[in-house]
Amino acid sequence: MGLVKDTENQKYFRPSCLPALNSQGFPFSFFDSYYEKDVSEIHLPPTIINSPKNTVLNYFRVLKEAAFFSEGKAGGCGTVGMATIPYPVAYQFFAEEYQKKVNYHDFLHSFRNIGHINLIKLKQVNSESNPADNWRFFLEVETIEGGEKESTSFYYYYGFITVKKEVDRYKISDIVFNGEDFLCAAYHGWSHDAEAVVDIQYGQWCKLVRRRHPTFKRGYVKNIYVNGTDGYDYLFVFVELTNGTDIEIAQYKRGISEWLPIKINPDKCIE
Repeated sequence: MGLVKDTENQKYFRPSCLPALNSQGFPFSFFDSYYEKDVSEIHLPPTIINSPKNTVLNYFRVLKEAAFFSEGKAGGCGTVGMATIPYPVAYQFFAEEYQKKVNYHDFLHSFRNIGHINLIKLKQVNSESNPADNWRFFLEVETIEGGEKESTSFYYYYGFITVKKEVDRYKISDIVFNGEDFLCAAYHGWSHDAEAVVDIQYGQWCKLVRRRHPTFKRGYVKNIYVNGTDGYDYLFVFVELTNGTDIEIAQYKRGISEWLPIKINPDKCIE
C-alpha cells in the first residue's frame, strides 16, 4: 500500500456531480389522501406504476423528501422534508410477495438516519436468469444522513432492483443494496477496474480472452468487447460508481443475430 497519484485522488475521492433522476419529487398535496391512514389502506394511482421504469423512478420520487432520524442523530436544524409521511406510500410499491418477505417495520427501519435520497444512476440489465415478466435494473443512490455532531454526510449505495408485472401494473419484487467505500479502491487491488477484471478473471483465470478491444465508454457505462479463444465474441458491461469502482452488471455472447445474456462465474475457473 502506498500513496495514490493525484489523478486517482480525483477518481476515487470526489463525490458525484450527476443530476438526480428523481429531482421532480411529488408535492405535499400528493400525500394528503394518505395521511394518517394505515399502510394496508393505501393504494397507488395506476399511472405511477404503469411501466417497470416508471415504478422505479416514482418509488424514489416518493422517497426523495422522506426522513427518519433515530435518537442522537439528526440534521436539518428541525423537521426535514416530509419526515416519515412518504414511507407508507413507498411501501405500496412492493409486490404482495415481497411485502410478505419484508414487513413494514423492517422497511421503515431500513431508512434509519437517512434524511434525503437522490437516485443518480439507473440502467436496465438483461440477465439470462431473469424470469419472464420481470425487469432488473442497476441503480445507485446518493443519501444525506444524520450525524452525532450536528452535521450531515453524504453516503452512496449501489445495487439492483427487480420489478414484476401484476396484471396491468408493475411492482417491486426485490431490492439489494451495497454501501460504497471511498478508500478501498483508492489503495487496493485490480478488482475495482473493469479492464483488469476482464484481463485477469476472464483472461488469466478462464483462458477465454484472445483479444480485448478498446473500452467503449458512454457516461458511466463501460462496454468491453472480447474475441474469445473459443471462437465466439463476448461483451462485458460495467458501470462506474461514484467512488470510482467498476461493477460488472451483465455478460453477453454473440449469437447468430444478437447478443445473448450469459453467466460465467470466473471463480469456478480457479477451483
